[in-house]
Amino acid sequence: MPLRAPQAPAPALRSVLTALSSPTAVREARTPALLGAQGPVTPELPLPVHVLDRVTAEGVAATRLAGWRFHLRCGDRTVAAAETRLTPDGWTFSHFFEGPYVASTERALRQAESVPQPCQPRLLSVPELYMLTLWLHGDCAADPASGHPAATDLLVPLAPAPPGIAAHRPHRVAELLPVLTDRVTPTRLLGSPA
Repeated sequence: MPLRAPQAPAPALRSVLTALSSPTAVREARTPALLGAQGPVTPELPLPVHVLDRVTAEGVAATRLAGWRFHLRCGDRTVAAAETRLTPDGWTFSHFFEGPYVASTERALRQAESVPQPCQPRLLSVPELYMLTLWLHGDCAADPASGHPAATDLLVPLAPAPPGIAAHRPHRVAELLPVLTDRVTPTRLLGSPA
């Protein structure tokens, strides 16, 4: 079943388009594939990037929206990605990058198209583990900027994944969250909010 990709905020997309049209921003990005792109580069596959801040005593993952990520395509291939972030003045371009998470995200999205139930793709970052997952949220109509992983949502760890966690193997949140919780320092993840 096709994924129900959310629509990125227009200012976030505009900030990426502005950065792509800036020779200085592209040159300073130090992404060889983007610098060597032959032809127009277009932002596609907008995904909200959420950060796992903590897990409550009840086992609920507390997340926050940190930005939007766009894959940058030139012709028939992805050459890099662009990320935006929310500031007090609104959405702004953050940076261009390339590396294993770009290809891994595309692979996970292709895998997710075979999931029988409809879902909304998102990214979930677990900074304490240097881990990024594709989060397949079961509520397709949900605001992509809010919400928390439901127990039945799927998380697909992207490569490179932390030792002992298989990349590209889908896990229900209820199965993977306890594993992640055990690996993160309890005082940082389970501690009460400051």
